[in-house]
Amino acid sequence: MQNTLWAPWRGTYVTGGKPLSGCVFCNNFKSADDKGNYLLFRGSSAFVIMNLYPYNNGHLMVVPVRHAGDILELSKEEFEEMGSLMRYSVKIIKEAMKAEGFNVGYNIGSAAGAGIAAHLHMHIVPRWNGDTNFMPIVAETKVISEHMDVTYAKLAEPFSRLKI
Repeated sequence: MQNTLWAPWRGTYVTGGKPLSGCVFCNNFKSADDKGNYLLFRGSSAFVIMNLYPYNNGHLMVVPVRHAGDILELSKEEFEEMGSLMRYSVKIIKEAMKAEGFNVGYNIGSAAGAGIAAHLHMHIVPRWNGDTNFMPIVAETKVISEHMDVTYAKLAEPFSRLKI
């Protein structure tokens, strides 16, 4: 029996996609196409964006507006706004997606696993009891059960009301 997993947005990642010029985070923030870039919130020194290659449904990233690769480069204001956006993101995901837990953190530098080491970003990964299954172990595949457009629609409205 053959099984098929559908995750069309991962094709660009697997094939390498078209090469980008510059930093993906800087480019997404400069673009006016928030929905097309899955950008959920713009603050004065940080923003919230969905991860295009999520570990789980609702995987968000909080990113400083200023291009900085190390947490030690952040100003107090940037660091505090990122922390506030992390708290609001957790609250919004709990309410909109009924998440039961979270993994939150930074990968600082390529040695720590940062895929985009030149521009710091914080990961917020929602978790649910029982969200692990045999797929990652047997097939080295993670199943994302909801299309990113559906997740964006669930989160965009609550983020649109956010005032910080």
